[in-house]
Amino acid sequence: MRMMPLLNRLLRYGVVGGTAAAVHIGVLLLLGQWMTLSLANPIAFLAASVAGYLGHALLTFREETGGRQFARRWLLLQYVVNISVCALLPLLKAPILVLVFTPTVLNALIWSRAARFSAKSRHQQNGQPPLLHADDLGLAEGVDAAIIDLARRGQIQGASLLVNGPSAAAAVEAWRDLADPPPLTLHLCLTEGHRLPNSPDLPTGFGTLLLASILPWQHQRIAPQLRTVLLQQISRYRQLTGLQRIRLDGHQHIHLVPLVLDAVLDLARSESITWVRTTREPLPEGLSLKLWWRSLQTGGLIKWLVLQLLSGLAIPRLRRAGIPTNQRFAGVLFSGSMFGNALRRSWLTAHSPSTIPRESRPVVLIHPARRHAASGMDQETFQQSVAFFNSSHRQKEWTSAQQL
Repeated sequence: MRMMPLLNRLLRYGVVGGTAAAVHIGVLLLLGQWMTLSLANPIAFLAASVAGYLGHALLTFREETGGRQFARRWLLLQYVVNISVCALLPLLKAPILVLVFTPTVLNALIWSRAARFSAKSRHQQNGQPPLLHADDLGLAEGVDAAIIDLARRGQIQGASLLVNGPSAAAAVEAWRDLADPPPLTLHLCLTEGHRLPNSPDLPTGFGTLLLASILPWQHQRIAPQLRTVLLQQISRYRQLTGLQRIRLDGHQHIHLVPLVLDAVLDLARSESITWVRTTREPLPEGLSLKLWWRSLQTGGLIKWLVLQLLSGLAIPRLRRAGIPTNQRFAGVLFSGSMFGNALRRSWLTAHSPSTIPRESRPVVLIHPARRHAASGMDQETFQQSVAFFNSSHRQKEWTSAQQL
């Protein structure tokens, strides 16, 4: 950075910092008339943090942010770090200079990092868009109709076929009738309704299979059955689609469970598995507190944490096996409610900064359906999906996808 721009940046930083300090003092004096200093100071510090958060985004680092706010998590980070440091340093009997300048240095580092993050996000959002992908083709007529409608409009770039779904055969026929059908992916199903004719009795449930992954005696017992089920679903996929090369993901992301991934990798070469989906999902910017609360209530944050970990374990294994995967993903954090601003912000965050091969492009996942989609579903064998697809959210996802 040249001298004049640097001085200009320092001047703006000083103006915002001084304003934040004035806000802190003003609120502290005002509140000090009605409450103790120990209560008034954190509130005053929060007001100062908000002033700094807005000022640095809109003025100090406007070149990086484009005049938009930082992601709200930077405000939370700055507030928690500063409150913690300011409470800790006096207990450590730190010198006066350390007490004065440590928060200043930390704030400079935090806001500079926030600015770089904003600049990177803006660059990505102007880059290559992600692939919009729909899961559960073949589950029910109402699901198939919405997915095929989006494919006909050119608004999705792929779909995952549930080969043991009641409408799988009809869905594939409709897919073939499209003028330019996007790629189909095998949607490996182990958590519900997975049994094709002559399938072995395999334990179901994400948690059950995840636990079996870390218990050696369970692993040894289930692995042969799992291999048989996987081979049956691959065979059924080829029978329905006529495709020999297999792109693979999992119903409820079951393919990322280590025990299941072991079977996938073991069969990858002999069964021509050429791509596997992962769910490494960056947190989107610009979300309201209401959306974060929705994700927390629906368990999206917990799912996100678990699948971030499992994807982190899976990606190196896929790389060593020479199997491509998507660089990034969106659809776990707001699974079940990927519509409106949740979909738009996830879509923008998933953009790639530069052109990359299709097999590496980020994937944004939706579960669209028409109204009353569960009415045509095999409700006995797909019990977990009934409530999910009875929700009006499925139709909202279908509508929102049309507006991207």
